[in-house]
Amino acid sequence: MRMIRRAFVAIGMAALVAAAVRLRGSGGVPPQSGGWRELSGPELD
Repeated sequence: MRMIRRAFVAIGMAALVAAAVRLRGSGGVPPQSGGWRELSGPELD
């Protein structure tokens, strides 16, 4: 019985950590610089 209780507590803690990471990671501002840029050079058709 003690092992089952510990398993449930461990699963609950993992769910709380996952929820905290998910909520903390959302709502950020996307990067304003970087990304794709056009390269100059010979055409390779």
